[in-house]
Amino acid sequence: MTLATTRDLIGKFGAGNRAVLAFNVITLEHAEAIAAGVERAGTGAILQVSENAIRFHDGKISPIIAACAKVAAESSAPLSIHLDHFQDLALTELAIDLANDLGVSSIMVDAAHLPHGQNVRQTRELARRAHARGLWVEAELGEIGGKDGAHSPLARTQPDEAREFVAETTVDGLAVAVGSSHAMTSQVAELDLALIAQLAGIVPVPLVLHGSSGVGDATLVAAIAAGMRKINVGTALNIAFTDGIRRFLATNPDVTDPRKYIRDGCESISRTVTHLCTVLDAAPVHPRPGLPNSALLTGRGAR
Repeated sequence: MTLATTRDLIGKFGAGNRAVLAFNVITLEHAEAIAAGVERAGTGAILQVSENAIRFHDGKISPIIAACAKVAAESSAPLSIHLDHFQDLALTELAIDLANDLGVSSIMVDAAHLPHGQNVRQTRELARRAHARGLWVEAELGEIGGKDGAHSPLARTQPDEAREFVAETTVDGLAVAVGSSHAMTSQVAELDLALIAQLAGIVPVPLVLHGSSGVGDATLVAAIAAGMRKINVGTALNIAFTDGIRRFLATNPDVTDPRKYIRDGCESISRTVTHLCTVLDAAPVHPRPGLPNSALLTGRGAR
């Protein structure tokens, strides 16, 4: 199948009041395992590479992203390539310049750590540059908890401010702070569903949920019903990968060939991805007080 675009995937899922899953990739093995899991589920998804993942690869953008694009292009599932949480200005500009050649169709320009006015100015300029390359652009308002352990899940994005931010920056998607937090290893986050519904009703672009690994399935069903349209998944995959390898090595302590234990880690990722793509499909959908009828979930979600 040819490489999908993030714009098309979000448009397709959003048109059905559903959400598209975006899975974080750290290594080639992640990309292959995610693709296999999405294929088993018979759906589509986004492969996303963060600035931190690029730094893990010694700051080299092209190798891991090109590998993801190749995996996506050869998959039977529609997969797109997204750049996630790009904060470094020089690296972001380089990534935008290389995007078309690498098969990237979208980027999150993350200036949420800056003062509001500077966030607006930097995001607007980077969005202009990215749009000139045909990229779908995500940004963040109301700094979402958990990045580098520095931010509180109590942060909240204000609806009026969000609407103004989108108008001023011309971004195509908005990551909002509604109670989730990055890098959570247990599903104890409580989302502000009323705020999500408010944001969805006032912000004219798709809403993005970061920190989804800390949110339970039932709450995610409700969040998507309230208006979330892109669901980012990272930590849940890393937990699965590490647990799979640990289980294998615990029973095979003499194995030194990494192909043997990495295979188990990858299979754990694939199972997690398939689960995340399908489990919420079967969840019954009921109207929730205060939510518009258009916000009812008719598709899939993830954590």
